[in-house]
Amino acid sequence: MLPKSKVDLYAAIRRDAKAGLSSRALQRKYGVGFLTVQKALTSAWPEPRKKLPPRPTRLDPYKPLIDEMLRAERDHGS
Repeated sequence: MLPKSKVDLYAAIRRDAKAGLSSRALQRKYGVGFLTVQKALTSAWPEPRKKLPPRPTRLDPYKPLIDEMLRAERDHGS
């Protein structure tokens, strides 16, 4: 059974490496790449995920126009 969290995955990789499994065997067993195995063996904790800045939506260029249309409709309808 595969570990549920990345911390558990790193711990399992380190445990199996101490038991004598090769890097390639660890990659196959856990379905991860070479760099993941190397990071697990060199660091007890995985790096935190990077926070990405919010991406603009496709609607963003049109929002002022839509707001203007809604305001005009609201003012005209009253």
